[in-house]
Amino acid sequence: MEIERKWMVNGWPEGEGFPALPLKEEFAMRQGYISVHPTVRIREEALKGGRTDYILCFKSGGGLAREEIERPIDKALFEDLETKIIAKPLIPKIRRSYLLPDGLVLEVNHVDEGQPTEFWYAEVEYPTVEQARAWDPASCQLAAYLSDDVTGQPGQSMGEYWVKTRL
Repeated sequence: MEIERKWMVNGWPEGEGFPALPLKEEFAMRQGYISVHPTVRIREEALKGGRTDYILCFKSGGGLAREEIERPIDKALFEDLETKIIAKPLIPKIRRSYLLPDGLVLEVNHVDEGQPTEFWYAEVEYPTVEQARAWDPASCQLAAYLSDDVTGQPGQSMGEYWVKTRL
């Protein structure tokens, strides 16, 4: 089960006016969709200074909580799915994960950098629906940064972005 909230943001949470958030990791990613209803996605995840993983992911529905099944796949299968099944440019994004003072992780994504479609979004995953609903960004001094909560709003998923920009 994936339980997460999502916000539209402007840039990384760094610099003046932000709390000092330790950077946990950074990935360069490329992802594409075989299906958006239900979500069937492939993603290449290259850890900065480290390994590259290839993931096949299935997601049910949308909103605050949904089932998510991820399985590693090899590079050859990823490339076959990318070129023979999807056959569209994958979505590039940079993801930085920051440790929050309460132990949660803030994931900030920069999508389609340098393109007219470029945008930023942030997510926090939670262990329970109750914790997700109760969590206040102000508890981590991020109320101004995480002010545009789009969790569960139509048109705000990466799959829907795929349909708008790639199909």
